[in-house]
Formats: sequence, structure tokens, C-alpha cells
Amino acid sequence: MKILVCISHVPDTTSKINFTSDNSQFDTNGVQFVINPNDEYGLTRAVWFQEQQGATVTVANVGGPETEPTLRKALAIGANDAVRVNANPTDSFFVAKQLAEVIKNGAYDIIIAGKESLDYNGGMVPGMISGILGYNFLNSCTNIIVDGANVKAIREIDGGRETVSTTLPIIIGGQKGLVEEKDLRIPNMRGIMTARSKTLTVVEPVNAVIKTKAVKFEKPAPKSAVKLIASDNLDELINLLHNEAKVI
Repeated sequence: MKILVCISHVPDTTSKINFTSDNSQFDTNGVQFVINPNDEYGLTRAVWFQEQQGATVTVANVGGPETEPTLRKALAIGANDAVRVNANPTDSFFVAKQLAEVIKNGAYDIIIAGKESLDYNGGMVPGMISGILGYNFLNSCTNIIVDGANVKAIREIDGGRETVSTTLPIIIGGQKGLVEEKDLRIPNMRGIMTARSKTLTVVEPVNAVIKTKAVKFEKPAPKSAVKLIASDNLDELINLLHNEAKVI
């Protein structure tokens, strides 16, 4: 069984975010990058398949050389090898097109991608890959069991969960539940040393139309200063809640 885990290289949530070029580009200076959390759940589950069912695990990413430390961390966690598509991930369709080409060339049985990335929260790439390749697709997946070519998976839906039976090959949009946070793996020294010798293949992108572009980024408006009202001045409190906060 061959598994491909799609890895997004995203900013750590503790990083301070700024924009350049008249707020049209993300400023990466001083920003710490990590494996996208939803992808890390998928990677940990893939390593479980590796240990329990003898699967081989490849991680793939669309990005420049700056993403290689993230891929090396995925190798240290347990992936067998890695593929980097040498291109700027301009939009979801472009990324999906590149990953679909990697999947076709690798003939993978299971493709695990996070249901969305931490940076843009688009949630489109796994479904687009499925549309390009015609593979079975299951989003918001919280569990997957593979028996030969048969798959049983559970996904979250409004108001509950749904159990689905299907066959390989399959693409899933994974999230917390594939594994729990306590099960996530921190690379140990042996894993880090081994990762240095594992294969990281760099491939050039295929032609793909860029369908969208970022025009402008805006930060949320800063919170206004707190107004303190004396406890015996109820009329003023009601006036502010009604006319300024507009909550009553």
C-alpha cells in the first residue's frame, strides 16, 4: 500500500503577521513555519499504516527550497521519502494540479491531505485533486480503516458522523480524529539523523492556469479601548449599549 501525504508549509500561529507591497504580499521575514496541523494528523495516521500494515509513506509539497526543513521534519517523523514541486503555490487549483501529477506518477493508493490549511483556510485542494483524477473523495475524515482494496471511513457532518464504505484509490481531507493531539509524534534524535539520508526529490511543475490571485490583505480592526462606567450610572450604560455598541 502506497500512501501520499500532502504537506502545507504554514506560519506558526504565534508568529506576528505583516504584509508588504501595499498589503498585497505576505511578509515572511521573521516568521516561523511548521507542518499544517491538519496535515500532521494525516501524517501520523499514515505512519501508523506504515507500522501496522507495511505501507510506504511519501510526503509531498508545492513550494520553494524554503519548505524543505518542513519536509525534513515530516521525514524525521517517519515518512519514507519526500517530493517537492519546485513552484510558488499561487492558488488552490495550481497546487492541486501539481499534486495530481505527483499522484499519477507515483500510483498512490491513499492520498491524505488536511481538510484545510492554517494560513488561507481554503479547503479546496483535496476536492480539486479528486476532480482532476476522478478518485473517490471523503472530506472532514476522522477515521479510516483499510482492508485490502476496501475502505471504511468516518467523517464529520452537521449534527453527527457518517460512516462510508468505498474502495481504493481514495483521497481524504483529514483532520483531528485521524489521531488525537496526544498521539502526534515529535521527531527524536534518531529520526532527525535518519531523515538526512532519506530521499527528497525535487520535480519541476507542470503547466497550469493560475485562476486567482491575492489582491489585498487586511488585518482585523484593532480592539477599541474599554470604557468604564460607574456602577450607579445605569442610564449611561444603557445609552452606550444601545447607541454605540448596538447590542440592545
